[in-house]
Amino acid sequence: MHSQSIENYKQMIRLSKRQRSIIVGTLLGDGHLETLNNGRTYRLKIQHSLKQKEYVDWLYRQLQPLVGAVPRMRIHSGVLPQGTKCTIALYGFSTYSLGILRFYGQQFYTDEKKKVIPRMLKKMLTPLAIAIWYLDDGSFKSNRHRTFIIHTHGYTVPELKNIQEVLMQYEIKTALHRQIRETKTYWRIYVISESAERFSKLITQVAREIPSMRYKLGNTMPKE
Repeated sequence: MHSQSIENYKQMIRLSKRQRSIIVGTLLGDGHLETLNNGRTYRLKIQHSLKQKEYVDWLYRQLQPLVGAVPRMRIHSGVLPQGTKCTIALYGFSTYSLGILRFYGQQFYTDEKKKVIPRMLKKMLTPLAIAIWYLDDGSFKSNRHRTFIIHTHGYTVPELKNIQEVLMQYEIKTALHRQIRETKTYWRIYVISESAERFSKLITQVAREIPSMRYKLGNTMPKE
């Protein structure tokens, strides 16, 4: 598509409610916004391990009107904490740089480009956003405990307490669990057992559309 045609097309893009929820969910999780023009426009980058290809392809289909190229794989080289070199296959895509994503850039990032929990989270957090966030950053505790954890290592305790209050609007009761790694303290959101069934129902509909992600519900997923 010609560059001017692309610019004209980008001006016409509007977000559906479903797309807004997906954007919020992935930004709470592993999604990342970046701007190359001091915040006038932003593009959303979504990237996961190649094992989650089906999930990335599903996200791509939901957001396809915002995206100019299909998902692709790349090899990332890095160093493990113990100093061992490693490579990992990553798979993802980026949206166009769009003015309609400016709101999310302003909500989710500080002026120093640090990701934070939005002040307007209560208005932004829908059941679908919760499901996407969990698929990004969540894990099933165990078949014995039959409940769920959201790994929220990048957020502060006050931010996590705000999230706990917002989740209560869906009657999801949670606790904060401390995790210590190499002398650093992190916090996770733990869905308490009495809310586990209710939480599972929020995730089930999306998980049914992405068979490879159903493991995140363990043995709690209702039969179809």
